[in-house]
Amino acid sequence: MEGLHQYKVTEKINLKDFEGAKISELSEEELEKKLRKVRKKLGKLQDTIYAHDKYSVLVCLQGMDTSGKDSLIREVFKDFNVRGVEVHSFKVPTDLELGHDYLWRHYIALPQRGKFGVFNRTHYENVLVTRVHPEYILGENLPNVHSVEDINDAFWDQRFEQINAFEKHLAENGTLIYKFFLHLSKEEQKNRLLRRLDKKEKNWKFSAGDLKERKLWDDYQHCYEDAINRTSKPHAPWYVIPADSKPAARLAVATILLETLSAYEDIKEPELDAKTKANIELYKDQLNNE
Repeated sequence: MEGLHQYKVTEKINLKDFEGAKISELSEEELEKKLRKVRKKLGKLQDTIYAHDKYSVLVCLQGMDTSGKDSLIREVFKDFNVRGVEVHSFKVPTDLELGHDYLWRHYIALPQRGKFGVFNRTHYENVLVTRVHPEYILGENLPNVHSVEDINDAFWDQRFEQINAFEKHLAENGTLIYKFFLHLSKEEQKNRLLRRLDKKEKNWKFSAGDLKERKLWDDYQHCYEDAINRTSKPHAPWYVIPADSKPAARLAVATILLETLSAYEDIKEPELDAKTKANIELYKDQLNNE
């Protein structure tokens, strides 16, 4: 699992360059074994971040339907203390959420210091799904948008500026941001949708709407590519993770988190104050002599 830096977006990219790429030649069993080791270390690091209480970590997951977001969350964060991680899945906005600006529901779900927050679909839905379906913007009841014709390039430019400003504000106030695009090939999505139909226990995951959205595949790829190129910043980088192999994608995300978070030398468990440290033996005696 070397060379993961190549998936970090530091310059303009073309998503076709990543399509169908293999992260590793290891077998699924070997990948899962490595993941168990990495996530155990990541779980210990999470305890330290929780005790340190200076940073929060925001993990953003985006991807086409069936790209493996749910199972990745389950497998990568399995060894976390439950009080140190919060997962939020953002679906169609509710009436309450539509009564606020589009970033509100994401802002109130942000992790507090010391905790991890995982966004399963994110604030980027507001420049992805809504860009493919601009009529959805009308539901936001914006003062300067009266019809789809008002949702022009200037509108999207402004929205990207707002998202970049939002993430810059978070980063400047102690949130470490990681954005992962699970890049699934169209052929593999077809195979996964067929498996949902073939396996009775998976049928509930299937929706006829999945096929409707699949027809817009090229539109979504264009919007993802543009969003990634516009918003991958040093303080909030995007990683494009080839996702045709779920075990490889999970290991890649876990490894990136572990390696980059471990590089923060200031993240340490707090030391005892001088008085408590000086009296440790006394406290031990008191407990032992009860």
